[in-house]
Amino acid sequence: MSALLAGFLTGLSLIIAIGAQNAFVLRTGLAKHHVSIVVVICALSDICLIFLGVAGIGGIVKHLPVVLQILRWMGVAYLLGFAIQAFMKAFRQNMLMPTQSNLPSAKAVAISALALTFLNPHVYLDTVLLLGSLGNQYGASRWLFAAGACIGSVLWFSTLGFGARYAARLMARPVTWRILDSAIGLVMLLVALQLVFSPLPH
Repeated sequence: MSALLAGFLTGLSLIIAIGAQNAFVLRTGLAKHHVSIVVVICALSDICLIFLGVAGIGGIVKHLPVVLQILRWMGVAYLLGFAIQAFMKAFRQNMLMPTQSNLPSAKAVAISALALTFLNPHVYLDTVLLLGSLGNQYGASRWLFAAGACIGSVLWFSTLGFGARYAARLMARPVTWRILDSAIGLVMLLVALQLVFSPLPH
C-alpha cells in the first residue's frame, strides 16, 4: 500500500502543475464539448507512459536526444499555433461563448489532445523517465507504484474535465471566455518558451 500511495501522490504532483494539456482539458470541460474523448485520451496516454517508464523504457528515452529534440520543435510550433488561435478568439469582437457552430469536431479535439500530450518532450522526461525511475526503486512493488500514479492521473483528468461543468453559470458571460482564452494563450506561449530554453538530455 505504501508503493500505491507513493505512486498516487507522485503522479498527482507531476500532473497538477499548470500546463498546456491541463489548460486544454479545462477549456474543453467548460465548453462541455467532447469532454469524455479528451479525458479518456489524456488518462490513457498517461497510463501507457507510466507503465512504459516502470517497464524500463525510460532508459531508452534518456539515450534518444535526437528524438526529444524533434519533439521539442514540433511541440513549440504546435503550441505557438494554439496560442495564436486562443489570442484570436479572445480578442475577436463577435460572440465569444462556444456554440454548436464554432466548436471543433471530435476528430479535431482528439488530435489536439494527442498533440498536446505527445509533442511535449518533458512528458517523456517526467512521466516515463522520472516516474519510471522512482517506481523501479520499489522493486517487486513497482507495479503498485505505477497503478497509484495511474489512479492519480485518471482522478485528476476526470475532475478537471467533468468538474468544470459546475462553473457553467460563470462561463455564461462572453467576457469570461475572453479572459479564459487569453489565459490559455498565455499558458501555451509560456510552455512553448519553456521548451525552447529548457535543457534536454544530450
